[in-house]
Amino acid sequence: MSQMFSVLGRSWAWIAVPTLVVALGSGIFVQTVTPRYTGEAKVLLESRDPAFARTAAERGEQVQPIDEQAVASQVQVAMSRDLARQAIRGLKLVGNPEFDPQAAGISPIQRVLMVLGIAPSPMERSPEDRVLDNFLERLLVYPVGKSRILAIEFKSRDPELAARGANTVADLYLASLAAASVDTARYASTWLGNNIETLRARVAEAEAKVESFRARNGLIGTGSSASQPLSSQQLSELSSQLTQARTIKADLTARAKLLKDMIKDGRAFEIPDVANNELIRRTVESRITLRAQLALESRTLLPAHPRIKELTAQLQDLEGQIKAAADRVVRTLENDAKIAGARVESLQAAVDGQQDVVAKGNTSEVQLRALEREAKSQREQLESYLSRYREAAARDAESATPADARVVSRAVEPELPSFPKKVPIVAFATLLAFLLSSAAVIGRHLLKNPPAPRFDRYGAEETDGSLPPDHFPEPPGPRRRAPEAASMPASAAERFAPALAFANSLRATATVQQPFFGGAQATGPIGPYSAPRPAGSIDLDRLIARLGVGKAGEGACILVVETASDREPSGLAADLARTLSPRARTLLVDINGTAGGLVGAGLSDLVAGEAAFPDVIQPVRGSRLHRVQRGLTEREVLLEEPQALAIALNAMAQSYDWVLCRLDASGSEANDFLSACGPCADAIVIASNEAADDPKLVTLYQLACETGAPQVLVAQDREAALRREMPGATLQETPLRLSA
Repeated sequence: MSQMFSVLGRSWAWIAVPTLVVALGSGIFVQTVTPRYTGEAKVLLESRDPAFARTAAERGEQVQPIDEQAVASQVQVAMSRDLARQAIRGLKLVGNPEFDPQAAGISPIQRVLMVLGIAPSPMERSPEDRVLDNFLERLLVYPVGKSRILAIEFKSRDPELAARGANTVADLYLASLAAASVDTARYASTWLGNNIETLRARVAEAEAKVESFRARNGLIGTGSSASQPLSSQQLSELSSQLTQARTIKADLTARAKLLKDMIKDGRAFEIPDVANNELIRRTVESRITLRAQLALESRTLLPAHPRIKELTAQLQDLEGQIKAAADRVVRTLENDAKIAGARVESLQAAVDGQQDVVAKGNTSEVQLRALEREAKSQREQLESYLSRYREAAARDAESATPADARVVSRAVEPELPSFPKKVPIVAFATLLAFLLSSAAVIGRHLLKNPPAPRFDRYGAEETDGSLPPDHFPEPPGPRRRAPEAASMPASAAERFAPALAFANSLRATATVQQPFFGGAQATGPIGPYSAPRPAGSIDLDRLIARLGVGKAGEGACILVVETASDREPSGLAADLARTLSPRARTLLVDINGTAGGLVGAGLSDLVAGEAAFPDVIQPVRGSRLHRVQRGLTEREVLLEEPQALAIALNAMAQSYDWVLCRLDASGSEANDFLSACGPCADAIVIASNEAADDPKLVTLYQLACETGAPQVLVAQDREAALRREMPGATLQETPLRLSA
């Protein structure tokens, strides 16, 4: 990104010339192109069926709202080809050079294509079809937002024709909706009229069948109960008479029995019919008189006296007359009871016979009811058809039903053209040309092949002054060895599955800061580190040249082993990190010490799965250097899960250019850590000022070689080693020697 602006600045001519040419061409285009005008009319979709024109049932129903699907359907109706043909005829576009391609005649080229059979002959198509495609290209119908308003736009070179075209399409659209409503009512009335006559004949036939079946099976009703068969009426009347006869018989029988009981008790004269008889009444009076005379004579005469016997005989004769009258009444009642019983028996026989007739007629009545239901349904259907026919016939008129839409805004003759928009077109073309030219320049710079760099015997690049001072070659580093997936523990594979994804995101989000040392901030391009180092330190530049820089996207993982005799306050790993951080992305990882003197989540927590990459990678204030501490978890986890350690270091190497792993060799477990981290490193640097035959140094060197690292170096402080071998000598008095 820092080089992009300089590249664009050097190639300004390749950007300015195409931009100016496009700006000039777009300006000429907008000035010479024929302008087009757009007329716009708006139509509102709504139900305009008046309430008085609807039936009572339809008035109670709620009018269904027009949804988005209905609006989209009406858009297609307004843009239909049939409607377009009517508009073409109304606007008289046939022969208009703007719409009719054959208005100027057939060109020679088209004639040749017609002869070869490539192009169709325009004479084979109707004039309206020739204009149809151009007309539909200039017509646009769309819903305005989420409303029920349709905008009808028509484009033309003539502003008057543009406005007239939009209004014509709107009027034809409304006329088509009204015609569709009239056609629907007319179709309904025609269909109903054709079916009403047939239905009338079916109703008459069904009713005739009912009456014929009723007469054939004796199910004829009379009077007000015409719905009830005659046999049922007769049975009802006989049942009533039978009930009445039984009542009379029971009444007479009871009265006769009661009179007999009264006669036995000697109370015949108490019978109402006997007591009310005039003869019996006089007889009773004579009886009373005789009783009185008998009582009077009995005071002076004995019972055997003739006069007493005469009076007694007369009295008995009167009582016999009274009893005979009572017996006649009883016999009369008994005769009436016998007559009533005979009537009951005759009525009972008549009822039984009529019941058989009614039972036989019930089967026929079931069929009669089925015929009546059929006739009733046919009659109701006929009445419904007649009602609908009258309603449809009332709507079968040109203006009886309005269209379900109305024009809310008619098109007016536009004053300004809709095409071309001069300023936006010129500005957009100029901006697009500028962006494309800039992209072409940057793409050419990225795709061209740079010259291959040359390196000296120490790995430093040899330049001839042709490269810019800020150019830093990146020679390929040693090939890194990724752990085998088959031997990877399942827990480590699952825990470090997002390692590569985080590495890519970390590379993408890495910020570039200017290095800061000693309170002075460096400016300009980042060049070789030139901060002063203390006298007598290791030649870090030569060491870096020996280590080399990894390929693009593949950082170098360096394991720095610091021995006890070389442990200074900073250490070789820290010096390398401070030297490399201004040049490239650098990460300092402490294996078994404390990086930066702070205690927090670090490498051991990452390998143990108790922390994530963003938790353990911390920036160093005032520099581009990032660091990873040892961690809070026990260091033995690095030895227990070597595959997880390899994955973590591999992910770090893909995110940083340099990963410096600091290993303190003074501990008892230093050799184990060296064996665990060595296979993951591209190079191992042993910082030691001891002699080449020192047993401890030889042991470390052999162990580092056994790990399989591609490069093993021993870095010495030359001045310190010289003072140890020749006290009092200085660095300038001793020739340069290569390390092991």
